[in-house]
Amino acid sequence: MNRTWLYVVGGVLLAGVIHIATVVMVPYFATDDAWSAMTTFGREDTFHTLPRTEAGAEPLASLDPHMLYAVCRFSLTDGPLRITATLPNDFWSIAVFDRRGRNRFSLNQRSAERSELDMAVITPVQMAQLRQDPPSALETAIVVEIPLQQGFALIRVFVADETLLPQARAALDTADCAGSL
Repeated sequence: MNRTWLYVVGGVLLAGVIHIATVVMVPYFATDDAWSAMTTFGREDTFHTLPRTEAGAEPLASLDPHMLYAVCRFSLTDGPLRITATLPNDFWSIAVFDRRGRNRFSLNQRSAERSELDMAVITPVQMAQLRQDPPSALETAIVVEIPLQQGFALIRVFVADETLLPQARAALDTADCAGSL
């Protein structure tokens, strides 16, 4: 009888360990991550304005209907990324996400203290190389050093009412996600 209980307890503990390990490992083996989902909006290294958010037809989950969004998938394997845009004086923000959709950096118009967005996304290795001979183009840029190889940038522009929609679209059309400095 004691041996039977030992096998039952051992089996339950082993099942628990296997269950926890499986749940923890799922994100690492999932192929349908946030970066891959961005392929539906267009090619890499270009900002794509997302369709307006409407109830039940959001292009991505949890988007605010009072915002207009543009997304750019990028890869830092070939070099740093330069993001530029002329955004309105109303609220705007930009966030850089890793491949799995975790926010790695964010900035808004108050933090930037300007409507001209000029940002460079660089890996630590690329930053070490740039410190040896920094390009003059980075003097005015906000330099973001992030240890990732692939990710996406998401720009949000506040649209208070429908009359401001053309201005917001025009601002997002100026967004550039170039693959070099």
